[in-house]
Amino acid sequence: MNIVVYLGASDGFDAEFQSAATRLGEMIAESGNTLVYGGSKSGLMGRLAIGALSKGGRVIGIEPRIFIDDERQLDDLTELIVTDTFTERKTKMKEMGDAFIAFPGGTGTLDEISEIMCDTSLGFSSKPCVLLNLDGYYDGLKALLSKAVEKGYSSEKRLSGITFCSSVEEAMELINGN
Repeated sequence: MNIVVYLGASDGFDAEFQSAATRLGEMIAESGNTLVYGGSKSGLMGRLAIGALSKGGRVIGIEPRIFIDDERQLDDLTELIVTDTFTERKTKMKEMGDAFIAFPGGTGTLDEISEIMCDTSLGFSSKPCVLLNLDGYYDGLKALLSKAVEKGYSSEKRLSGITFCSSVEEAMELINGN
């Protein structure tokens, strides 16, 4: 199974998030799944990929050409797919994914997982859509989705395929069906 993980190319300020990114990569590899991610060697992205590679995992990076030109890609990947634009990268990741995880990240992460959330809520996809809510990171988004139901712009049924998990272990159990 290809597990797509959306996350930032910066480390942020939380050492626990940094460790969790490495652990998620390790767990994806240990479960025999393939990691598909943004391709960067830096920040949480790099930690995730290095974690998977350290356990002998298969790692596919999808990187826009502009970052290749700046040499931001991780060179030890199993496979590197280069796209011309961010939109092409996002489309390729979506096409390749069998399950999707949003790790804590910034606007890019939110952009990428929002499309998956939309597909899930509209019934276009039944693939796992997980927001890794470490230390309550996505509590605000969870509240916004609840407000959308409360105000009649969505429903519990539509949101039922979007799952918030509080740990890497919980997310992997959900994806692996344990």
